[in-house]
Amino acid sequence: MSQNLAVKKNKVSNPVSSDELLALEAKYCSWGDTVHYAEKLNIFKSANGSFLYDDKGVEYLDLQMWYSAVNFGYRNKRLNAALKKQIDILPQLACQYLHEEKIQLATKISRRNEMTFEEKGRVHFNVGGSSALEDSLKLVRNHSGRSLVFAFMGGYHGRTLAASAITSSFRYREKFGHFGDRAFFVPYPYCFRCPYDKKKDFCDLYCLKQFERLFETEYYSVVNKKTNKCEFAAFYVEAIQGTGGYIVPPQEYFSGLKEVLDRYGILFVDDEIQMGFFRTGKLWAIEHFNVTPDIIVFGKALTNGLNPISGIWAKEKLISPQVFPPGSTHSTFSANPLGTAAGLEVMKLIEESNFAVDVPKKGQYLLARFKKLQKKYPQIGDVAGLGLAIRVEMCEKDSFTPNKELTDRIANLGLSGTLSVGGKKRGLILDVGGYYKNAFTMAPSFYITEKEMDLGVELFEEALSRALK
Repeated sequence: MSQNLAVKKNKVSNPVSSDELLALEAKYCSWGDTVHYAEKLNIFKSANGSFLYDDKGVEYLDLQMWYSAVNFGYRNKRLNAALKKQIDILPQLACQYLHEEKIQLATKISRRNEMTFEEKGRVHFNVGGSSALEDSLKLVRNHSGRSLVFAFMGGYHGRTLAASAITSSFRYREKFGHFGDRAFFVPYPYCFRCPYDKKKDFCDLYCLKQFERLFETEYYSVVNKKTNKCEFAAFYVEAIQGTGGYIVPPQEYFSGLKEVLDRYGILFVDDEIQMGFFRTGKLWAIEHFNVTPDIIVFGKALTNGLNPISGIWAKEKLISPQVFPPGSTHSTFSANPLGTAAGLEVMKLIEESNFAVDVPKKGQYLLARFKKLQKKYPQIGDVAGLGLAIRVEMCEKDSFTPNKELTDRIANLGLSGTLSVGGKKRGLILDVGGYYKNAFTMAPSFYITEKEMDLGVELFEEALSRALK
């Protein structure tokens, strides 16, 4: 009996090999997420700073940091400590009860927005980005009594049913029936690939004028000219398109759009889930464009990826207790103490840091390195960005025709862990986005060093040169 017990204990303590784990994954894990987009499936064991490490100890420089969720680096000691402290004090609490960290975090975000936008508002928490997005839709419908909204082509707002209805990709909706409340999708000002074949310096914001034309007559289907009321309640915006390829619009675009929306009582909803918390060098990306949104949706980097928590900030007129009373929305884990403690520490870290200077400075350095590489390789069609949100779009030799195959080869070479810079075998973590899945969307840690940025460009060039062969 004791001998059998010893054998069982030995079996438990023996590590499971990567091949065994991958076999189990293939059999028991859903493939409904995005893991199986990659050619090679990696099993990572540890992380630190800007790096991930696989089960063989190979170091991977991460230039996407979990879709911009880990802005402050892996294993950030200060943020990890805040989470560890909270777990021993108040790790769990039903969300119908109050705790200090929730109140302080909502206060910090609201006061920051009041200072920035000169507008009073409140914060409502949820769990993931899509859940917060759905809460924002409730605010919109509650305020307007209407369910239809505008959104951008190339926009991504999540994959719950409601979020899929305002995300432009039909692929996310195709298998799930009819979406009667699907958004009216408007072309985004994607100047490198203008949908109207215009040139940025001479177009006079032609795309914005085309949107404005929708309101000229009732027969363009959006407005009743007799009452000036629009059928659409809100416009959902990513100030910098995320999954669409980190596209930065012309400086004047959003202020012009807001003027049109205000004319017809249409709410401006700013999705900052990927770009919020200083990814672009400001707390919210929309701050670069001199626009005050009616609602801001946020998530991801609020907790540095340590705990799934998200939220919305909305103007007082939309979210006051008189118009959005208790029970209007609910999630079991919203405003959970671990998440709010991590989020509160993130906000304190932001207040005590100089990200408004450091992020643009580092972004300019990395952007310059990739622009230099662009001159060497015609396959790099476009390099652009804002802060540390940088796009590198891969093309054919004509520097314009999308080249998804080359993009995939580069990404898979990075994941293979077989790149070599400085005589050391390494990997490179890249995220692929863009309308044609040919753009690398780079979102490195705010603490990335110049040496690490140089390493990233060198690894990228090696992957590119190998992919071209």
